[in-house]
Amino acid sequence: MSKTKTFFLPDLGEGLPDATIVEWMVKPGDSIALDEPLVSMETAKAVVEVPSPVSGKVLALAGSAGDVITTGAVLAEFEIDSSKPQRAEGHDTGHHHGVKPASKTPDTPVAESARAADSTAEPEPDADAGTVVGAMESSNRVHAEQASQVGGVKAMPAVRALAKKLHVDLALVSASGAGGVITLKDVKDAATAGTAPLLPSPTGRGVGGEGAVGAHDRNGPEPSSALRAASDEATSQSTRRQSRQVAGCPGGRREERTVFSASGKPMRTSPPGTSASGQPEQLKGVRRNMARVMADAHAKVALTTICDDADLHAWIGKQDITARLVRAIVAACKAVPALNAWFDGDKLVRTLHSQVDIGIAVDTDDGLFVPALRNADMLDASSVRGGIQRLRAQVADRSIAASELSGYTISLSNFGMFAGRYATPVVVPPTVAIIGAGKLSHDVVAVIGGIEVHRRLPLSLSFDHRACTGGEAARFLAALIDDLSQPN
Repeated sequence: MSKTKTFFLPDLGEGLPDATIVEWMVKPGDSIALDEPLVSMETAKAVVEVPSPVSGKVLALAGSAGDVITTGAVLAEFEIDSSKPQRAEGHDTGHHHGVKPASKTPDTPVAESARAADSTAEPEPDADAGTVVGAMESSNRVHAEQASQVGGVKAMPAVRALAKKLHVDLALVSASGAGGVITLKDVKDAATAGTAPLLPSPTGRGVGGEGAVGAHDRNGPEPSSALRAASDEATSQSTRRQSRQVAGCPGGRREERTVFSASGKPMRTSPPGTSASGQPEQLKGVRRNMARVMADAHAKVALTTICDDADLHAWIGKQDITARLVRAIVAACKAVPALNAWFDGDKLVRTLHSQVDIGIAVDTDDGLFVPALRNADMLDASSVRGGIQRLRAQVADRSIAASELSGYTISLSNFGMFAGRYATPVVVPPTVAIIGAGKLSHDVVAVIGGIEVHRRLPLSLSFDHRACTGGEAARFLAALIDDLSQPN
């Protein structure tokens, strides 16, 4: 009698509650070997490949591309092939074992509420393309050893996820990465050129069909009751998505009577249809985690913001604004250590830091990442520039190590590249402060004997009032402004 195994979604990170299916590497009826790629999943931290826990035949898959699966829920069912290598009993716990992170992303909250950018930086052209944040162009530095080969195509899970999103057929994309690996840029170029359209799959792999919940080889054992329940839920969700379009309308038709205004113009008497209002979209991956983090921060932090402007009139020649901001933050942290700290609100414990690690908010299409610029208090301007460029590139190609996305002591959000002078950026525990830099402006300033036009940088300092006083925050902002006001 054949032996079956139900595989549950393992914890793909440190306590992540769920993950989104990006692409199935197999379909029901396929044979798979132990540790071969089973499915690509997106979490708040990364796009990861989940390997098969057994060698055998795939009986059923719980969900299709885009579905959110709860950690610990049924993911797949197999018929074990006893003639093939299997993992030793007791080694497959179904929780975190054998999961291969293909690209590492944040261990900590995705971060700051304001978008970070620097429209006013004055390094060489394209040195920053937004300095801290902005349109993140993908790096070509894809690591070939991290890419998996499926169907003759070598690509990292993050690349496969983008291809799914842009409806690009990876089999038709020209690879520019080392070892024939397809990069994020290759996919974007193909999408722009329209040279690799993704056609509906006859097998339904990764897009429903035979790969959807509940489908199985009719000659094999019936899926378990847990998998059938998952199938019913997925089908129910699909039905609900369809029914929302015609909710409350007999026969599925929306009936409206025409009403005219006093001027004779037709007026709507019911909410706009889906064509006007759009379809509800479930948040996934980074944005899903960002929503949780922002709600948690809002509930826990006694947020207070003070604002002022730094006068840059005394600056000599062209200077890198981001490097100057980093230097000024370091100076302010040394002058007022209370804001370069962590705070445990449950235990009412404050930890002051002697080193300064600045979390730099980086804006991407997938949401905000906050890599840490380590040892900022030991870096000169050129080292700051190099460090930021490295972090931006690693965020863009999802190769950044998880250790670089946690443990910063204070944060910087440069939203001025887009618009806005002042903001109330969100403080994410355990940090107690974040500096927001707005858009540079030329303001009329009163001076002795008349008025002048000076270039000024708007600054917003948000802080957790549980951990530091208003006086400390004001003195920190004064120290920040004083350093930025220096000629060089």
